[in-house]
Amino acid sequence: MFQIDVANQQSRLSVNKPRLRSAVKAVLEGEAIAQAQISVAVVDDETISRLNCQYLKQDHATDVLSFLLEQDGDRLEGEVIVSGETAAATAGRYGWSGEDELLLYVIHGALHLAGYRDETRGEKLRMRRRERAYLARFGLKPNRTQ
Repeated sequence: MFQIDVANQQSRLSVNKPRLRSAVKAVLEGEAIAQAQISVAVVDDETISRLNCQYLKQDHATDVLSFLLEQDGDRLEGEVIVSGETAAATAGRYGWSGEDELLLYVIHGALHLAGYRDETRGEKLRMRRRERAYLARFGLKPNRTQ
């Protein structure tokens, strides 16, 4: 059983809440999470920059933040915060829409909640493979080498 809430707190980018919920659900199911309570917030760069500074001591905007609040076996609670402003600004470099870029950010954040890391080269490659698998469920193939 999943409870996935999506809040749009920005005006730069159109947000398809059912699509973002479906992406989180796909990741949770695909990573064998049985129960979860996840909140997704789509914010602007100013807000995500403030949160990044407050919680990670990095004084700049970023694309996605994820916070695992509680985990007990195959049950978890967490938050994913994504920047609609960054998604809109970045999407053109990769040849797709801001909404698709935002979907990638949500999938990336959900994978972090499911235990994936991306600090080493090997972890990054593993994360990218999983991102591609989940994006493919939405008919998307990222045009990235990173």
